[in-house]
Amino acid sequence: MCGIVGIFDTRGAREIDPALVKRMNETQHHRGPDEGDVYTEPGVGFGHRRLSVIDILSGQQPMFNAEGNVGVVFNGEIYNYPELTGELQKLGYVFRTKSDTETIVHAWSAWGEECVQHFRGMFAIAVWDRVKQTMFMARDRLGVKPFYYALLPDGMFIFGSELKSLRAHPGLPRAIDPRAVEDYFAYGYVPEPKTIYSSAFKLAPGFCLTVNIGQPIPQPRQFWDVPFKLHGAMTARDAEGELVVRLREAVKIRLKAEVPLGAFLSGGVDSSAIVAMMAGLMKDPVNTCSIAFNDKAFDESEYAEQVARQYKTHHHTETVDTDDYALLDTLADLYDEPYADSSAIPTYRVCQLARKRVTVALSGDGGDENLAGYRRYRYAMAEDSVRSRLPTGLRKLVFGPLGKYYPKADWAPRMFRAKTTFEALARDLVEGYFHGVSIMSDAMRAQLFTPSFHKQLQGYRAIDVMQGHAAKSPTDDPLSMIQYLDMKTYLPGDILTKVDRASMAHALEVRVPLLDHKLVEWISGLPSDMKLHGGEGKYIFKKSLEQYLPEDILYRKKMGFAVPLAGWFRGPLRQRVRDSLLGETLKDTGIFNIDYLTEMVEQHESGRRDYSAPIWTLLMFEAFLRKELLGAGA
Repeated sequence: MCGIVGIFDTRGAREIDPALVKRMNETQHHRGPDEGDVYTEPGVGFGHRRLSVIDILSGQQPMFNAEGNVGVVFNGEIYNYPELTGELQKLGYVFRTKSDTETIVHAWSAWGEECVQHFRGMFAIAVWDRVKQTMFMARDRLGVKPFYYALLPDGMFIFGSELKSLRAHPGLPRAIDPRAVEDYFAYGYVPEPKTIYSSAFKLAPGFCLTVNIGQPIPQPRQFWDVPFKLHGAMTARDAEGELVVRLREAVKIRLKAEVPLGAFLSGGVDSSAIVAMMAGLMKDPVNTCSIAFNDKAFDESEYAEQVARQYKTHHHTETVDTDDYALLDTLADLYDEPYADSSAIPTYRVCQLARKRVTVALSGDGGDENLAGYRRYRYAMAEDSVRSRLPTGLRKLVFGPLGKYYPKADWAPRMFRAKTTFEALARDLVEGYFHGVSIMSDAMRAQLFTPSFHKQLQGYRAIDVMQGHAAKSPTDDPLSMIQYLDMKTYLPGDILTKVDRASMAHALEVRVPLLDHKLVEWISGLPSDMKLHGGEGKYIFKKSLEQYLPEDILYRKKMGFAVPLAGWFRGPLRQRVRDSLLGETLKDTGIFNIDYLTEMVEQHESGRRDYSAPIWTLLMFEAFLRKELLGAGA
């Protein structure tokens, strides 16, 4: 696990400043504190920070082949590298190390751009081919590892594992993209391929990009997608058995490391399943860790301890104060662009705890997207069931006005919030789902932004992101469609971004067996009623695990990593909210309607409305802006 940076001259072979490459590289020192190096030649510069996990003695990067004409920098792990090494040796390639990085070097020489089809793992890769005068870049299929890039006005192409490495280059224009702002206040993050800057981009999951000297930069090319192609006839019992076999294999290939290895254990289904599989595969007890909260309403550590006792793990728990809001500014520095998932706070803490004992941790991320575990899937399917019984015109005619005029009941469970439900029923599946997951609704964003900012958007709407993905979806099954949308937006933009930054801030490598692409492909081929069945999400997964985990672990209500935002903003952070939302930083942008911000703050403080999620989103945007202003003045 590492951090990578690079500079590539698209116009020729100008000299690359080694000091600049080093400066970019050192912004990511936290990603690889063990070693670091840079390489430059006319037209090309590479930088790499290394967290040593495999082939500690000889896996240094940048790595070149024996002829010196193919070089690689790489962040991630190729789990099937032993098999690929044998395959490439049969083709005549000679290996000097035992690292997965050298596998990439020779795979490029053997298969060119198709090399990515051979890799099983998480990766962000850049390959320099001196003979072809080509820079090839690729990001893993689900987006576990990040990859940022920009083409500068002078023709230099730069890339890095984090946006801060690009910002270290003085030539990067830092104008904020209005569309990214619109996206952020709907989703709570800036979805791929955009970043907060108009000039910089994320390489989307499952995409690659080839840049040639003297040629225009092409659009990235997709090399993989979630297939959602149904399997042939399969009984539920057969599916349960095969799911466990495939899960165990996905865990097994992620256990290779030359450093201490363990797992996160929250007490939820996904992390408990990973630990159960690990316990059956490892000779020594599994190292597990979890965090407890001093407020029982947010604490599920007792369930983690139950699983730890069952599998006799070496379990470690630390208690975190639910009033852990001191991390707010730390998070703004960590994520580089506005990011509003408040569960980043406990995620940061559990990574901090894990790193005290292990260098590699397996996690249960991806299970909810894969197997329909989120409550919102259940709500979306209930709404879609009603929609499907009524013609579109009638739905819009009846439910549209009801949604507009019916009172909003923020205090009620979502399925009973009549206004929200009516508005969703008036929409189609994608519109309804977008409406359901948005932090700030279309109506709220219409009031949030000033008229001049709305003009800058030129008609762009955040829903365009989801509609674009829906248009390319390989499935029209309603549940599969919204799972697909989450795999393209929420999974890489929120979940995986959160875990990557929080873990790498502590030089901790996190591996995600439930996002093994072969497992994802197979699960996507299961019928929807095996995933969401009788209102039970992850149905087939839970059934398959009944022999491994007790009922109260499998079927209890999902908690998640929540923090008490509403109370913070009416209590210890009340003044911080006022200073941030009503102060000069947001006002000076010309983006925000200050009267509406004032209304939100006052209604939340009084308890008349719960604006905790929008307020947190605004706080994180303001923290980003303050950091940006400091950087501009440096």
